[in-house]
Amino acid sequence: MSFYRDSLEELIKSDLYRSLKQVESAQGGRVIIDGRDVLLLCSNNYLGLADHPQLKNASISATSLYGTGSGAARLVSGNMTLHEELEKCIAIFKKCESAILFNSGYSANIGVIQALAGRGDTIYSDRLNHASIVDGALLSRARYIRYPHKDVTALRALLETHKGKGRQFIVTDGVFSMDGDVAPLRELVALKNEFDALLMVDDAHGTAVMGCNGRGSADLMGVSDQVEIQMGTLGKGLGSFGAYVAGSAELIDFLRNKARSFIFSTSLPPSVLAASIAAIDIVSSPEGDRLRSSLESNRVLFSGLLSAAGFNTLDSSTQIIPVMVGGAEQTMEFSRILFENGIFAQGIRPPTVPPGKCRLRCTVMATHSKADLEVSASKFVEAGQRIGVI
Repeated sequence: MSFYRDSLEELIKSDLYRSLKQVESAQGGRVIIDGRDVLLLCSNNYLGLADHPQLKNASISATSLYGTGSGAARLVSGNMTLHEELEKCIAIFKKCESAILFNSGYSANIGVIQALAGRGDTIYSDRLNHASIVDGALLSRARYIRYPHKDVTALRALLETHKGKGRQFIVTDGVFSMDGDVAPLRELVALKNEFDALLMVDDAHGTAVMGCNGRGSADLMGVSDQVEIQMGTLGKGLGSFGAYVAGSAELIDFLRNKARSFIFSTSLPPSVLAASIAAIDIVSSPEGDRLRSSLESNRVLFSGLLSAAGFNTLDSSTQIIPVMVGGAEQTMEFSRILFENGIFAQGIRPPTVPPGKCRLRCTVMATHSKADLEVSASKFVEAGQRIGVI
């Protein structure tokens, strides 16, 4: 159809066309792409658990015992022993009464927000929240208001303006996926208490890497017991797949009966469930502490080298380190040069980020070597100078 062709041609002209790079090895600090060994600097496998022997063995054993698929949605016949075991593990891990599994972070956010909010209610969402939060809010048909990034003063004014107009929901990323900064959760808790609102935190990028035993950003800020709805993913720091929501038993029972993306989806397969249980065991152990320590050390090293060279890494304080470039064409050229030099760092363009704010979204892993990061930083400097970023 001409519509497809015209749309694709417009993307190509605007340097916004996307294509896939094929990874031909396990997800690790280094991977094989197009037959080449390259340093992977754009993975969310923060602790390097995706190819951990303990997760692989658990997955293989579960497949042998339970098969490859769950066969149905949880409310039909797809509720298997491992689903309930993992939910109990998550509730203990998060120090909450209960938890519920979803098939992805995207489906969790859509399902939860759509279930909790509706016409007449108001959702306040940080301007840099993930797309799944935006889509969940739009699907809910509630009044949807975006407040300036991390601006609690502006949020307070909005809450005051719309006070009394239905139920009030504040939704925020815990760690913002493109900027790498952390939400002001203590201030948001104070606001939700003052205005009798519900607070939901999407902690996809904080789970396993922040707080005591990796319990996340709310734990790091000391407010986890005051956040009613805590969402996290199993496919980033935990190295598996899927997502969860943790909270009160009443909340979870409500979502089990109301969240459409839970009700109408075939449930996660046994291999994924077993791997996730193994991952939680690891991140809650001394090994998890060592991995988080290594991740933080690598973050400080790589971020420091880039900043010292003159790159703009925004206010990142996490393993997500943006390298600001500006235009889409220049960003993709930067990424291409790095790949030629053995470094895979993906360029991020609209609609993921606003026009003019294209970047390389770099992520360090606990399993990166110091030598690899030092060499990588020098390659960034060479490429950045070549295209005029620094």
